[in-house]
Amino acid sequence: MSALIHEDRLFPADPGTRAIARRLYQSVKDLPLLSPHGHTDPRWYAQNEPFPDPAQLLIVPDHYIFRMLYSQGIPLADLGVPSADGSPVETDGRKIWRRFAENYFLFRGTPTRLWLDDTFVNLFGITEPLNGKTADVIYDQIAALLTRPEYRPRALFERFNLEVIATTDGALDDLRWHKMLRDSDWKGRVVPAYRPDAVIDPDAVGFQANLDTLGAISGADTGTWQGYLDAHRSRRAYFKSFGATSSDHGHLTAETANLGEAEAKSLFDRVRSGKADAREKALFRAQMLTEMAKMSRDDGLVLQIHPGAWRSHSAEILQKFGRDKGFDIPMQTDYVTALKPLLDCVGLDPNVTVVLFTIDETSYSRELAPLAGAYPALRLGPPWWFFDSPEGMRRFRELTTETTGFYNTVGFNDDTRAFPSIPARHDVSRRVDSAYLARLVAEHQMPEEEAMEVSQDLAYRLAKRAYKL
Repeated sequence: MSALIHEDRLFPADPGTRAIARRLYQSVKDLPLLSPHGHTDPRWYAQNEPFPDPAQLLIVPDHYIFRMLYSQGIPLADLGVPSADGSPVETDGRKIWRRFAENYFLFRGTPTRLWLDDTFVNLFGITEPLNGKTADVIYDQIAALLTRPEYRPRALFERFNLEVIATTDGALDDLRWHKMLRDSDWKGRVVPAYRPDAVIDPDAVGFQANLDTLGAISGADTGTWQGYLDAHRSRRAYFKSFGATSSDHGHLTAETANLGEAEAKSLFDRVRSGKADAREKALFRAQMLTEMAKMSRDDGLVLQIHPGAWRSHSAEILQKFGRDKGFDIPMQTDYVTALKPLLDCVGLDPNVTVVLFTIDETSYSRELAPLAGAYPALRLGPPWWFFDSPEGMRRFRELTTETTGFYNTVGFNDDTRAFPSIPARHDVSRRVDSAYLARLVAEHQMPEEEAMEVSQDLAYRLAKRAYKL
């Protein structure tokens, strides 16, 4: 291996346990990758055009990277992050790359460094450390490779051994790129996921107009409660026709509600008229999580809940650069009380799958593992976002396994916009799980042959089963 990455990275220091981890890892390292939730652009696979320069591919779209650099005083504009207010930003990819390279040391000890070094070595053949002195040479090497046919999106999809990847698409999306893919002769499997936040959250920008558009494209009357629900059913069916197996919901909290028909209709009328107050808006979001769960019971879509992030915490960054610019901050999240109305409705139904994610680690052993260890409908999503990291993954296994086991989780998904990092992210997960299982074997809590089976379940089979892939 290159000096940049060690073949035993993330394995236990103890030689005996490390040997077990190596054997477990060998059994999973070449399994196909399943990416059942993520944010790559379906346009890439549909058009199959060359990726742009190294900066546009690796730096500009990756909030893990530019938030760290910004925290050290480097303006987002100097990193080429597009502005929302029309102010000019750097467009010279080489200049952006140099700034990144000169400050690459900032990523020491972070998962971003692990992913990037793995990508540099295994995807681009880089053999020397990135810094200010090597910036131009490495930039030129990557830029030259990106012009080759084997570095186009479809070729990389196949090289990565991706079996399927899900994009995340808004309820109003016409899925044109998925249609182009469906009509093409390429065999790669790219499916959408239904993300209806813009037509569920009354605080979403343009919410009232969004409901009008939802009605127009679904043919349902979104001026009425039943018509609005019918519109969602129609759109979910449309997404399913392109292979969707899940919906995804990024609410501020995990609050759910299960109102009676008359009360729900009255609440919708308040929301639709634009007269709802803050509490009524929150209650509407809560009700709609339960409504989505009811629809999942009918149409089989897996319901993913990604709560607990204060989105766009900096008003100034939101105004200047828009959403998803590194200022989404984790919040304390309640699950036991918040999810009870939804669980009273569908929680005991083994034919419904609700996948819970969190960025509040304190809830794992206290709330999430006990819930998923009891309710047939619940599964725990893997460590997400701030905890998609070696230590986050280790803590996840330590905090949840004794209560919920391995089989009430859904394996790993990378949840990324950074397409080149997908193999590296899966590799980190497979290494960390191999290390955790190796300790159980070394401490005589599990026979190695069982650990081998579990490692393959965690790397591949659980995600395939949970997401119906």
